[in-house]
Amino acid sequence: MAKQKKQPRPKAQTPKGFRDYFGAEVTARAEMLQKIAGVYHRYGFDALETSAVETVEALGKFLPDVDRPNEGVFAWEEDGDWLALRYDMTAPLARVAAQYRNDLPSPYRRYTMGPVWRNEKPGPGRFRQFYQCDADTVGSGSVAADAEICAMLADTLEAVGIERGDYVIRVNNRKVLNGVMEVAGLSGDDKEAERGIVLRAIDKLDRLGPDGVRALLGEGRKDESGDFTKGAGLGDEQIARVLSFVNASRNVKRELIADAEVSHGAGKQIYADAADIGGVGAVDAAGNELDALEADTWNKSVADYLRILVEGSGIGGEGVEELLSVSSLLAAQGYHADRIRLDPSVVRGLGYYTGPVYEAELTFEIKDEKGRPRNFGSVAGGGRYDDLVKRFTGQEVPATGVSIGVDRLLAALHAKGRIDTAAQGPVIVTVMDRDRMADYQTMVAELRNNDIRAEVYLGNPKNFGNQLKYADKRNSPVAIIAGGDEFDKGVVQIKDLVLGAEIAKNATLEEWKDRPSQYEVPREDMLAKVREILGTS
Repeated sequence: MAKQKKQPRPKAQTPKGFRDYFGAEVTARAEMLQKIAGVYHRYGFDALETSAVETVEALGKFLPDVDRPNEGVFAWEEDGDWLALRYDMTAPLARVAAQYRNDLPSPYRRYTMGPVWRNEKPGPGRFRQFYQCDADTVGSGSVAADAEICAMLADTLEAVGIERGDYVIRVNNRKVLNGVMEVAGLSGDDKEAERGIVLRAIDKLDRLGPDGVRALLGEGRKDESGDFTKGAGLGDEQIARVLSFVNASRNVKRELIADAEVSHGAGKQIYADAADIGGVGAVDAAGNELDALEADTWNKSVADYLRILVEGSGIGGEGVEELLSVSSLLAAQGYHADRIRLDPSVVRGLGYYTGPVYEAELTFEIKDEKGRPRNFGSVAGGGRYDDLVKRFTGQEVPATGVSIGVDRLLAALHAKGRIDTAAQGPVIVTVMDRDRMADYQTMVAELRNNDIRAEVYLGNPKNFGNQLKYADKRNSPVAIIAGGDEFDKGVVQIKDLVLGAEIAKNATLEEWKDRPSQYEVPREDMLAKVREILGTS
């Protein structure tokens, strides 16, 4: 009889594009999400948790490639139907809004948090599973709903620890771009292909810059590898019109600087920074501010510029007025352009949205993998999408919402030093005598009942050194030690592991003798001493 081949052991490795999250990371995320939920709840939004699995039909045209339902999503066929892990949180919301439309209040305001899955090529910092945190209002066509989302996003960033001045929420409107397209002669069904290329080109502004976008709006662009991307084939006037929209913020800033020079005369030093709109003005040679530009002058100047750009387009003019309305509603609540500002350079996902769009950008500097300084960038985005629920009901249902990239926001908080990735571990009650396990469990129960995180060492207690190594791996602040002698005397030894590590690292022998890190206390004083070391009451 032939000998059976031994079954190979499975490889212990995470699937490509996925990652594991450990203690401190999971705790930090949960705490951050709790703070976000607190803001959303305060704004009157209700929690919603949907299934991780949706039908591919429900996900629909918002997938990258609807002709191949297993592209872009993790999908499988079951009983003749295609099912998939959710790609985002918006498509499930549209399905819920349609399915329960007779039971839900209108408008329906909900927030949701959880993982989403995308079957895309992974890369550095790009995973196939990641967390999103969304808030949406379904059933309101008022721009007040858009303004509210922007205000709530600002409050959320500050609630989790992003200080005012370290972020800006930039607002644009798809209708303004539609107006630019119309004035440039790109409206109508026969121009759909060109409009698609224009949208994709604009969306690459951050990566390719104005020259790269210009090439894609024209005949096309050849990249460094020699690959050629066909362009939209626009004429010079059409390209100029689109680029005037894309470069609106830069052009407005230039005009404001010129106005400041005229107002204050030649010889004055003029400064302006798009990341600090409140700092646009003129200063004298001594650096004294002469005329700081009021923050909301920026929003008015942007709207005036766009109004000229879309002159003759009804939809474009409507978009400009919506932007002004959002700005005035926010200003009335105290949210000015230093926190939330109009910015036509926001182009993310414009093909998806139907009205206002917004993006939260963190403006502080970090170092990239090569040590070069750069801004942290975007952590959230969203906008108005009035066509999504219509797929289910046949009736237009207005909606607007925002999605926060949870992992990106956590990375930002870590970069700002607001998250300790080496979170403090539990107090460790060591085991010197196996027969005394009930006594050790009594100790740990006393600590836990007083809101102190604690555990009894449950490994092999034979080697005491291994117990302290375990406590070190757990980042434990305190170890409690009690053997036969301690039990006979009615005392416990309490070791301050944090102080002990500090002394071992920095102190001389004499200093080590003068600064003991281990204390013998009566058993009844154990709780008080642990609290003293932990700095709790």
